[in-house]
Amino acid sequence: MRALVISGGGSKGAFAGGVAQYLLEEQHRNYDLFIGTSTGSLLVSHLALNEVDKVHDIFTNVSQNSIFSTCPFIIKKKKGIETIAINHFNVLLNIIKGRKTFGESNNLKDLIRKTLSRTEFETLKKGKKDIVVTVSNLSLNKVEYKSLRNFSYDEFCDWIWISCNYTPFMSLVTKGGCEYADGGLGSMVPIEEAIKRGATVVDAIILRTEITQLNRMPSLNAFSLLTNMFAFMLDRIEHQNIKIGKFVASNQEAIINFYYTPTVLTTNALIFNKEKMIKWWQSGFDFAKNINEKTSQLEDL
Repeated sequence: MRALVISGGGSKGAFAGGVAQYLLEEQHRNYDLFIGTSTGSLLVSHLALNEVDKVHDIFTNVSQNSIFSTCPFIIKKKKGIETIAINHFNVLLNIIKGRKTFGESNNLKDLIRKTLSRTEFETLKKGKKDIVVTVSNLSLNKVEYKSLRNFSYDEFCDWIWISCNYTPFMSLVTKGGCEYADGGLGSMVPIEEAIKRGATVVDAIILRTEITQLNRMPSLNAFSLLTNMFAFMLDRIEHQNIKIGKFVASNQEAIINFYYTPTVLTTNALIFNKEKMIKWWQSGFDFAKNINEKTSQLEDL
């Protein structure tokens, strides 16, 4: 049984799309399980349908307006570097409305329904492939994995949306009496879950470099400090997920093929820049091609 696992990573998901395109179209990998966290959850349904061109068009055209109904930050460019600063008006408005988060991501919820049709959902449900997304149950303090097979169209679209909600910057969702947030808060790279579900070969796309190459810029304000703190915590979670995944794989005699980003793509994955994401998609495709060609050459020796 073969699984494709895609980690969280915001706008860096474009790189994952490029890697997946190569694996599906050039390597003709046939996956039984697609499992994603956060931005990965946006990709997996379309990849399972083999609609690579469609998801490329969707993903590389995503902007802040496509995601946020209330955007809590503004983007500033200083010396060629994009940074974020608090949008005081929007944040204050959300507080006045009694919201629990700085921003709201209802536009992303609508986008998911526009891009994944009921017909496509039913096609997936009738098929043999399993599609799973990761969410964090804050009320019960646990990570949950939601399979398309167990839910209706509307319910599964909600779980995809919830998996992507990077709180406190995006919506906090109450469902079944529990509060849910971004799956990455608990499991950035769900390799362990893929193996538990029977995967013997896992292709894992990790949206960070294998070796830490990042020295973060000093925090410019309270908002950038908060994003830096969350980025630090998610990096630690991701590191532990990979470590645990490797341990479980060794015990279950499963094989993991890792695809890390070769360079640091961005220091703020909440910024969606079309030109950059198009380049990242192509970079992912080229990187996967290069890795597989080198592997083939070594096998021939």
